[in-house]
Amino acid sequence: MATEIKCEKKVIREIFNMWYCIPDYQRAYVWDTDQVRDLLDDTISAYRENKEAQYFLGSMVLKINEKSENNVSYTEYELLDGQQRITTVFLILACMRDMLTDYPQYQNSLAGFVYQAEDAILQQPERMRIIFNIRSDVRDFVNEHIKPLHGTCDSALLKDKMQAKDVNISIRNMANAMLVAHEFLEENKSEIIGYLSYFLNKVLMIYVATEELQDAFQLFTVLNNRGVKLSSSDILKAENLKELSAADRTSWATRWEEMETYFGEDFDKFLSHIRTILVKKKQTTTLLKEFDEFVYSNQEYDRTQKKYVPRTPILRRGRDTFELLYSYYHTYQEVFDTDHSVVTGDYEITNYLKLMETGFGADYWIAPVLDYYRKYRRWGFVAFLKALDRKLSANWITAATPTVRMENVNAILREIEASQDSAVLLQSKTFTINKSDFERVINGDIYGRSFAKYLLLKLDLIYRGSSTPMIPQAIASIEHILPRNPSADSQWVKDFSAAEREEWTNKLGNLVLISRRKNTSQGNRDYVEKKEKYFEKNIEMFPNSIRIYQNYPEWKLSDLKKNHSDVVTELLNVY
Repeated sequence: MATEIKCEKKVIREIFNMWYCIPDYQRAYVWDTDQVRDLLDDTISAYRENKEAQYFLGSMVLKINEKSENNVSYTEYELLDGQQRITTVFLILACMRDMLTDYPQYQNSLAGFVYQAEDAILQQPERMRIIFNIRSDVRDFVNEHIKPLHGTCDSALLKDKMQAKDVNISIRNMANAMLVAHEFLEENKSEIIGYLSYFLNKVLMIYVATEELQDAFQLFTVLNNRGVKLSSSDILKAENLKELSAADRTSWATRWEEMETYFGEDFDKFLSHIRTILVKKKQTTTLLKEFDEFVYSNQEYDRTQKKYVPRTPILRRGRDTFELLYSYYHTYQEVFDTDHSVVTGDYEITNYLKLMETGFGADYWIAPVLDYYRKYRRWGFVAFLKALDRKLSANWITAATPTVRMENVNAILREIEASQDSAVLLQSKTFTINKSDFERVINGDIYGRSFAKYLLLKLDLIYRGSSTPMIPQAIASIEHILPRNPSADSQWVKDFSAAEREEWTNKLGNLVLISRRKNTSQGNRDYVEKKEKYFEKNIEMFPNSIRIYQNYPEWKLSDLKKNHSDVVTELLNVY
């Protein structure tokens, strides 16, 4: 017999006469100030524009659960999708309840949308409208600070919860949402009764509900495919959780939330790195399709035979997927959060990671770093980072196409997988570069090229050594020593001919990093004055810039040529 699927539209007043639970496998409550404020601003704008028009808030995907407590039977709806909006509305209703102290009759009505006392005659259970099973501390917070009348009014406590780093992310965001809601309601106090009526009776949502969890998960996925904005990580989690037993689902949902909290908005990027490690091919479609077709599929397309042929899946849905992701999550933390200097006695690992993170402007290097470290830990890790940086930066600098650069990353991943010894791995031809082509490029004009800042950061790393950490600067501008457009009466024009300026101005040896935004008038000063008034206080974090400041009392063509030769030699020594 086919499972019945219910689909209805309901206004907020009707929605909050139903009972909900947010299951333990759901993600945390993550809406921030902007999202909460947008919901409030949009609904009050709709109210002001046309008080009779309905406002569509969004959709929900629900699983139907029939419950019975103390001889009271009722229907509970398990929220698979829509929990961010429905939780936000729940918090807004609680804040409205606590604000309307001058309207006890409205306060009582609103209280019933938050918490309902038991009524055996009306067959009403005693419970919160939404039960938060995602964590026990979230449930406790709701019971202590949302359930009681005036529970949302303690702004000092809410600010403490919002700012505390050791508090669950759902609690922090709930506390913030209530502060935002109270601020909004106070700003619009003169319209509050009319707005409240509109909010309850004209703001609506659509829900889709089924009794079978598998069907509900399928609806969740289908809605995503039809344009409802759910993240890839949400769908991937849902598809894998449905493969687990109820007991496993709770524990892995908890760990998933831990990962999600750690990565925040970058969680999908992390999943993309894992896809790259597993598939070792350039991504050609969405992250979800990549997992379905290349990670989980038991067949692949054979271009020679022009048909699909059987194969063993790279990874299985369910526990295998969760265990692999959780393992790489810990690897990520060990690589990027560990003070490696405590073990190694220097900052070489940290500095090369910072160089690639700051200098590359892309994150395709992270997948091989994670894969290598998970296999070999710190054994040969410095040598690997240097080889990886050398290969990927040389590809970039010599204008290899993005496709070629990504294929080189995948080739390195294949070598890591096949290797048994890190020393042998580092001798692989996959790490070789075209050094003569590299030398040609860095001897040419590099100002304005996408890699110019990276090369200057690389020089900083070389001159810094490994005894001090590389600390990325919020502002790092490239400045010419010999300016591009010196005034006609300047010393620059006397010391450099027009042809010499044309040839040397944009070369590596004439460029330095400064920790401020460029200032053309300052940059055009003669060298001695420029050093004292422009460079002196703006180069302290850049060793290459400091070296030039300290070692060159003047800047003539011979000085520029010598410095250019020196920096090119230093770079070639590490390539």
